[in-house]
Amino acid sequence: MRAVLAEDLFLLRDGLVRLLEAYDFQIVAAVDNGPALLRALVEEKPDVAVVDVRLPPTFTDEGLQAALEARRQVPGLPVLVLSQYVEQLYARELLADGTGGIGYLLKDRVFDPDQFVEAVRRVAAGGTAMDPDVVGKLFAKDASHEGKLGRLTPREREVLAEMAEGRSNAAIAERLVITERAVIKHTSNIFTKLDLAVSDDNNRRVLAVLAFLSDAK
Repeated sequence: MRAVLAEDLFLLRDGLVRLLEAYDFQIVAAVDNGPALLRALVEEKPDVAVVDVRLPPTFTDEGLQAALEARRQVPGLPVLVLSQYVEQLYARELLADGTGGIGYLLKDRVFDPDQFVEAVRRVAAGGTAMDPDVVGKLFAKDASHEGKLGRLTPREREVLAEMAEGRSNAAIAERLVITERAVIKHTSNIFTKLDLAVSDDNNRRVLAVLAFLSDAK
């Protein structure tokens, strides 16, 4: 699997290269700034990009903006963004086009190689991988919300949180200690209550997460 990596700190960039190569990824470019990242993504069209939010020259959201521009030029380009802090706006921006192949993780997750690589592979396959801390903060912020999310039962909110982290129905069932049939029922209810029309279920999962992120402003 071909990957592009963007991280301005040499030691972390080198560590990520070694980690991903150990899991059979081919690193086709490893860059340390926004302009170089955009060029690499557009020219290489990798299977997945792992991108630090803050890159030179601005050290603000240069990495994120380069990734978003690359997705505009290469629709559906899978991008996993790494951030030092929880920034809900970044998560919403990433999902704004309603397509999958998107992830947002805190850098701490890198220290769990299996979890991190699982997230990279999930994003490369077109899924979503949202950091549990991001999801938790958004739900806490939305605790008194009266919009569409207010229609969900506590269990449906739990299922939606697991969906936001990118877990499959089987994985959600295992995490919540319920049957997979129950998960399917809850996801169907979520789609209905969020007014998501019948379509490909993978797409509706992304749209459900987007609705969650958009409502929790």
